[in-house]
Amino acid sequence: MSKIKLSKEFIKSTVKLALNEDLYPSGDITSGLINNKKVLTVKLISNQNAIVGGLLFAKQTFELIDDKIRFIIKKKDGSRVKKGNLIALIKGNAKNILIAERVALNFLSHISGIATKTNEFVKLAGKKTKICCTRKTIPNLRVIQKYAVKLGGGTNHRFNLSDEYLIKDNHIASSDLKSLVFKAIKNRKGKKITVEVDTIKQLKSILGLKFNRVLLDNMSIKNLRESVKIAKKYYETEASGNVSLKSVKAIASTGVNRISVGSITHSAPAVDFKLEV
Repeated sequence: MSKIKLSKEFIKSTVKLALNEDLYPSGDITSGLINNKKVLTVKLISNQNAIVGGLLFAKQTFELIDDKIRFIIKKKDGSRVKKGNLIALIKGNAKNILIAERVALNFLSHISGIATKTNEFVKLAGKKTKICCTRKTIPNLRVIQKYAVKLGGGTNHRFNLSDEYLIKDNHIASSDLKSLVFKAIKNRKGKKITVEVDTIKQLKSILGLKFNRVLLDNMSIKNLRESVKIAKKYYETEASGNVSLKSVKAIASTGVNRISVGSITHSAPAVDFKLEV
């Protein structure tokens, strides 16, 4: 899979775009009313139990508004925090802190939200089954969201369409399952090949072909358990399809190696943080 790079340049350019969205064209006209010389020390506090993430994005936000603002980190990315915990101290010009506040908290809330939701799935799935994200990400935020999944203890699936072959139901409906698998094997050039099936009959029809992983989609627990038993000698196994916190434990109990969960990126609730003056 393509490596996720959270370089200083990436963080800075991402935050710049967010600030431009918030401040174009006239800046923060409300915070402009505040005395420009007033200095504050502000506490960044979590309003709930969570896995915290995105602190470097928050820090960069304040620095781009005012490089004299001090952002003193008290918890590291990936840390488990409790409601009321101090996450960071922010010291500097009051007006500039308020200008940066919402963008900084948006990064923190979103990244922490995905990390926290992912971790809930990871704990329920147990140590033998990996929780994987998908490509169901907000456009242009995939790097950030997949970083958040890793913070929560999850595993990144392919980053983009070039990372590996993933032959899915619509590919099969547009062609033929076996011919697609044969073509992928012929053209693999070191790329992994995953083949999606939704019935035991489909699985048996490709059993023994030289690919890497079988994706068992929207199967009942009974069929999933049987499919894992059939496939495990040949392939890594992965389950997908409407996986929830209620169902993930039962899915993991089938012995599947991986479970892919779209909701950890597309539907993770934001974590509630506040700045306390």
